[in-house]
Amino acid sequence: MVTPSEQPQDLSTPSGPILREPSERSPEHAEPSRFLPHVQGLRAIAVLLVVLYHFWPGRLPGGYVGVDVFFVISGFLITGHLSRELVLTGTVRLGQFWARRARRLLPASLLVLLFCALVAMTPYLTPTSAVASQVREIIASTFYVENWYLALTSADYLNHQGDPSSVQHYWSLSLEEQFYVLWPLLMLAAAWVATRWVRGRVRLAVMWTLAGVALASFAYSVILTATDPAPAYFVTFARMWEFGLGAMIALIPALRIRSAWASFALGWAGIIALLYTAFSFDGQTPFPGYAALLPALGAAAIIAASNTERWWYPTRVLALRPAQFVGDISYSLYLWHWPLIIIAPWVPFWGLTIYHRVALLALCFVLAWLTKRFVEDPARRWKVLTERPARVTLWAALAAMLVVAGTAGTAWAINAKAYADGVAAIEQVRENPPECFGAALVLDEGCADADFAGVILPAPGFAGVDRPADEECFVQLNDARPVSCEFGSVDSDAPVVALVGDSHAFQLLSTFQQMADDNGWRLVTFFKGACPWNTTPLATGGAFGASCDAWRAAMTAELEALDPDVVFTSALATTPYASSGSGSTHDAAVAGYEEAWSEVTTRGIPVVTVVDNPVWETDPNKCLRTRDAAECVGARADVLVTDDPLRDAADAMAEVTLLDFTDVYCDAQWCYPVVGGANLYRDQDHLTVTFVNTLAPYYTAALREALGEASSG
Repeated sequence: MVTPSEQPQDLSTPSGPILREPSERSPEHAEPSRFLPHVQGLRAIAVLLVVLYHFWPGRLPGGYVGVDVFFVISGFLITGHLSRELVLTGTVRLGQFWARRARRLLPASLLVLLFCALVAMTPYLTPTSAVASQVREIIASTFYVENWYLALTSADYLNHQGDPSSVQHYWSLSLEEQFYVLWPLLMLAAAWVATRWVRGRVRLAVMWTLAGVALASFAYSVILTATDPAPAYFVTFARMWEFGLGAMIALIPALRIRSAWASFALGWAGIIALLYTAFSFDGQTPFPGYAALLPALGAAAIIAASNTERWWYPTRVLALRPAQFVGDISYSLYLWHWPLIIIAPWVPFWGLTIYHRVALLALCFVLAWLTKRFVEDPARRWKVLTERPARVTLWAALAAMLVVAGTAGTAWAINAKAYADGVAAIEQVRENPPECFGAALVLDEGCADADFAGVILPAPGFAGVDRPADEECFVQLNDARPVSCEFGSVDSDAPVVALVGDSHAFQLLSTFQQMADDNGWRLVTFFKGACPWNTTPLATGGAFGASCDAWRAAMTAELEALDPDVVFTSALATTPYASSGSGSTHDAAVAGYEEAWSEVTTRGIPVVTVVDNPVWETDPNKCLRTRDAAECVGARADVLVTDDPLRDAADAMAEVTLLDFTDVYCDAQWCYPVVGGANLYRDQDHLTVTFVNTLAPYYTAALREALGEASSG
């Protein structure tokens, strides 16, 4: 990310030829600069969009486009710096350029990473189950490859389940650092070609080279967003066109608008475009792809609007002192806000009320100002580095990065034994659960007087890993393959149980594997994330909606060929469906379940299903780590979906058996995160395997009854 201290320059004409560049100065000082306050104000808009989106995603669902604004600003500023040096000196002094970037960006960046590494050491602030992934991402962020780590692990930035790491926001910083490495090399290559084959027209050669890269990047972004959206969000080349858009404004004088009325209209149109995307885009918007054009063009329009004649022009409004202050601290504000959002809920006695969020936001501003004042600014002027060759800065940067990475590694070493003990504890409670443990406390009349005296298994700091292990059976995002897995009996005469659905069906997998082994069943599974077994299209639409439809069709064909003896299905009650001509989305969802299930019930195959579990606003384990379980309850009206369409569909079909464990999760007023000593949730809406195992007798009884009906019919 371009730091707030990088001063935009007047790119219209060079101030004069430079005969000799002082060796101690970095390339962007190849000519004097003139500050452009409206670009600094645009940086303030960008960081506020991102920060407010992360604090209140429901209020500003498209605020993530602020990152795209930063990319356009970076392309504009850095291309302007480098192109002037190329034209005036014939080259780019790469060592000096990279050293200056390191002095400006790394001190604050590594400070925040060091803070996150120290937090990862502390079991009171980081759940033990998250330490391994936290350490991996801190190391990836330290060496500026976090975007590739997230792309390769298929993280879904806009629709993640559970909490991401405290450094996930470093994906954009990683991408920017890669831009700083690649962009001057591209420009040097273009200049080399120009001096040999294009009559020395360096600026023109650079412009066409970067324009070609930008166009190719945009095409790649559109295709990858449609075919594989998760990595598309992070992959470097899918974002390079946004830097290229800013570069064109720097390289083409005609794009910098001096006309008063045109500048006024263009600047306000850009601001309106950014506000529109911030409030209308959301996690379901296919992004980046075509959708990223609007915020990127909006940012470009604001940069291009250069006239400052009247106070109501956007160039003057963005130059107001509050906007300049936020722009000044924007880099550090971006660095600090996300770790604090992730870490704060784990702090003892910290709540999630609006007052806590406002206080945390204020703390972010204070830390950002302090970091700017005492870390960013002094580090840029540190004579120990600025008065020495560039390689001294680069070696010092590498040494500092190794210190941060080593601290992160130490965090894992400190917690490794606790992690191993946590795994062993989960295995032990699964194999030998206490009497009346979990659901039995409510469903078994003989357990009415059982008292678990504050027992919580698995421990709140370790519930996050208590999940099914066979993730290869679970397809996600745009993957439409009807992947099936088989468990249990290999006997050709064994009853075939099909387990079908979304992640709320997948959460049952480990329990159903054990049931299949115990009862001599052959278990066959079909899972796709966020895609229930239903014929009604999702409201999501786009590439994911199409992949869900394709998966359903392919899975139905596989299910028909399989010809199971019984089908068990489960689904998230809050899945967004299209209305599809029905009176409401609820009615459409009910009709879709009935139609999907009828495809097997009409062939005499019974269906067993279950009412969905509560869905919490945030992971209850955050509360359980610092408070008594009695203080961590959720109001039934807030966390339980009472009009689950799956329930209504099952009630309307005689061939469908409905299981309802609502009384296990909730009483008339409250829903509970711990029942009979069992920790119910591994995140805000997925159950732990340990708890699901306590429901196994009731699942088994329902399937046995259904299998008996199927065999007799």
